[in-house]
Amino acid sequence: MRALVVYCHPSPDSFTAAVRDVVIAKLTAAGAECRVIDVYAENFPPVLSRAEWDSYLDGPQTGSPLAPHIQALRDCDTLIFVYPTWWYGLPAALKGWLDRVLLPDVAFRLPETGDIIPTLTHIERLGCFTTCGASRLLTWFVGAPGRRTILRGIRLLCARRCRTAFAAHYSMDTATPESRAAHLVRVGRAMDRLIGKPARGSLPAAGTAQARDA
Repeated sequence: MRALVVYCHPSPDSFTAAVRDVVIAKLTAAGAECRVIDVYAENFPPVLSRAEWDSYLDGPQTGSPLAPHIQALRDCDTLIFVYPTWWYGLPAALKGWLDRVLLPDVAFRLPETGDIIPTLTHIERLGCFTTCGASRLLTWFVGAPGRRTILRGIRLLCARRCRTAFAAHYSMDTATPESRAAHLVRVGRAMDRLIGKPARGSLPAAGTAQARDA
């Protein structure tokens, strides 16, 4: 198993970081090769430039600084996103990563007629782990656009029988140590279903995770 974890949060002490640690621990216990892209730590520029837009339909450019990200996407068979939900959707930094990395001839091909042709068909597992300041009901009412972008939009570009996993901690502004600990257990179980039960091992503790994350 070759996993790519795309992690997005500006604070290294956030609860989202604790979620990331559970995801990585489960992958490691399962014997996966694991690559992590931390979009904030790498100071990833999220804005699609005019030059990139002008050459967008040409696909990835030789010598592009995006090449390591594109190669990591092409090499993985398991793709997992860990991020906070802001304004019901993806953080700008993560949305910009999608805009700039999931290019034509990387994530899809554009035919002359008809729908796009998926080219991420080597990805057999897709995970989405997030936190939400809003309640579950309010997130449902708005439509959860971030979750839909990943588990519907990106999922359509992956293998036909791509397995998916999702877990969200809602109402983060009123989270408690107990709710955070319970959520990390849910994340671990979702990962078990996604990749198979790992070897016995301990998971990172949630005691130092911050309460306010969304």
